[in-house]
Amino acid sequence: MISQTGRAPVPGPAIDPELVRTYSVPGPRYTSYPTAVQFRDDIDAEKLLQDAGATGRDLSLYFHLPFCESRCWFCGCTTVISRERNLADTYIDYLEKEILLLKPRLGENRRVVQMHWGGGTPTFLSPAQIRRLGEIIHRHFQFSEDAEVAIEVDPRRLEHDHIRALRDIGANRASLGVQDHNPEVQRLVNRIQPRELTVRTLDWLREEGFGSINLDLIYGLPGQTATSVLATLEDILSLRPDRLAVFSYAHVPWIKPAQKILEQRSELPGPEEKLAMLCAMVPALTAAGYVNIGMDHFARPDDELAAAQRNGSLQRNFQGYSTRGGTDICGFGMSAISQTPLTYRQNEKVIDRYYASIDAGRPPLVRGYTLSPEDRIRRRVIMRLMCDMGLDFAETGRQLGIDFVRHFQAELDSLDGMERDGLLRRDAEGLEVTALGRLLVRNIAMRFDAYLGVTKGSFSRTV
Repeated sequence: MISQTGRAPVPGPAIDPELVRTYSVPGPRYTSYPTAVQFRDDIDAEKLLQDAGATGRDLSLYFHLPFCESRCWFCGCTTVISRERNLADTYIDYLEKEILLLKPRLGENRRVVQMHWGGGTPTFLSPAQIRRLGEIIHRHFQFSEDAEVAIEVDPRRLEHDHIRALRDIGANRASLGVQDHNPEVQRLVNRIQPRELTVRTLDWLREEGFGSINLDLIYGLPGQTATSVLATLEDILSLRPDRLAVFSYAHVPWIKPAQKILEQRSELPGPEEKLAMLCAMVPALTAAGYVNIGMDHFARPDDELAAAQRNGSLQRNFQGYSTRGGTDICGFGMSAISQTPLTYRQNEKVIDRYYASIDAGRPPLVRGYTLSPEDRIRRRVIMRLMCDMGLDFAETGRQLGIDFVRHFQAELDSLDGMERDGLLRRDAEGLEVTALGRLLVRNIAMRFDAYLGVTKGSFSRTV
């Protein structure tokens, strides 16, 4: 049987321009399956909420805090741009009202083992507002002693007391947006963040005892080259983060019109240039001792994320890769997405409508999806492929109650070209994604996606 978990890639796979042209196609990032584009507007909210309380599983809470002082032109998040800090006070009021609407439906004695604050910019909130929201959450939910509490942090306009406030509410992990240290790239994307701010924030986080720190980088932005992104990465590696997310810029101006500004300011790197950037960074990361988790994520070998991949317990959800499986995700705030084994549900994306729904005494659900048995089979296959970088056909079939090879014969046959191109290796028992294939794992996962033919134009390119 081909080994399938915990293997770091061989550094520096060669780039074939023809291969890049073949595999640079629109495709999902698979933070869910089916993906959010399959969510429906004609939902039965009551049924979705009944399902939310039916499992009795531990909870992973997500709070969407949408405010930012300025817009980064590359951003694909749901945001509210403002400098009015009092807007956050009103928003926190509504988050508590939403908790009060949902909490009775979740059932009793459900532990919170994970919480994530995303945005927007959670540190748009003042230290006092952070403490207030944290107190509200802890008053309504019971946290396990070893709960993972992760907050997205923007080093710009940050004070040391922000970090103290996060620690006061139980935060023990942080993710910092850096994107690029090159001043010209920062100017082109409207995110001016001198290196000194990142270093100062890291020092504060470590001083306050945060156990795991992730830094976000983006490649494929205007003004970037393989040489320039490698210079930023080498500088970042000197700061010794526990994890690194090296995201491919997702250019979707038909969804996020502000991204059109990037096209006007400078030419965007093409697919071959983007893959050259990634192939320049991967050897530097592996040489520095980081494990390639997959889908742009790297971690130190002793980090929980790397350990979870080694033992086969790594998960993937709307927050990316996760070490906490067997949980229901409960999302709060505008646009937040929740997940159970059988359903997805999403809140209103427009803040005024989010407020109006809560004022009317209704949970602010606007879209959702109930998985079919076939959806659940394909979700398992895609998520294990994305997390384990391989599949054991017999074991996966046993878990799903199917003859794996017979069920997916057409999909397996479609992998012949990918095998010839060096993206994967196969035998009768399973498949393993190669070093090159890890860079294009979205393309491999797409072969098991039953919906791609009806979601054309909805995704960024895989390269």
